[in-house]
Amino acid sequence: MSAHDTHASHGSHGGAGSYLVGFVLAVVLTVIPFGAVMKGMVHGSQAVALIMGAAVIQILVHLRYFLHIDGKTDRWTLQALIFTIFVLGIVLGGSLWVMHNMNTNMMPTAMQMPMGD
Repeated sequence: MSAHDTHASHGSHGGAGSYLVGFVLAVVLTVIPFGAVMKGMVHGSQAVALIMGAAVIQILVHLRYFLHIDGKTDRWTLQALIFTIFVLGIVLGGSLWVMHNMNTNMMPTAMQMPMGD
């Protein structure tokens, strides 16, 4: 078995067309929330929801078109992805928790940042 045979068994890596579709989708999913917020079409929690929704869809686009993770992906790649999501959740959740506690416990009451609309 040659190195080429081993590489070929890891699945399709897509062609230029696949990367172009992914790139166009990523640009569109960036421009839509940016434009909506800059033109004042959405405010406050609606803006946050639009940005977060577009971000989630963009993550799925990146996984499919750039990382080629789909229904045919091998078990080890999926396990690595799930572990990465788990660690990312701990890091983001922990960071938000620490920032909230610092804002609540260390800022004078008059200077505390509002935590919502």
